[in-house]
Amino acid sequence: MAFLVKKPEIGFAELVDYYENHHVPLILSLAPAPLGYQRNFVDGAGDFHVVTELVFADRGAYEKWVSAMYAPGSGVAEDEARFLDRARTRSYVVDERVTSRPGH
Repeated sequence: MAFLVKKPEIGFAELVDYYENHHVPLILSLAPAPLGYQRNFVDGAGDFHVVTELVFADRGAYEKWVSAMYAPGSGVAEDEARFLDRARTRSYVVDERVTSRPGH
């Protein structure tokens, strides 16, 4: 899970538009999509503006994906710098426990 903070000069609608229409396509062009890739946008004041959830089959799949995302020349860090305050990004590997989810 990644907790992301937008740059102050970026409005909420602009954040959602840029992330969904520019950043997501870049991410998906670099490596096979994770089993799950979900963005949860938080409008308003708070400690973060996006919670991104990524689901992988195992730790090895996660590490391979991260290596592709942040390989030299991938453009991911540069793209994030256009709309996110990267110094405030917090990412965690979590152990998920699901009680209920549509389709499961």
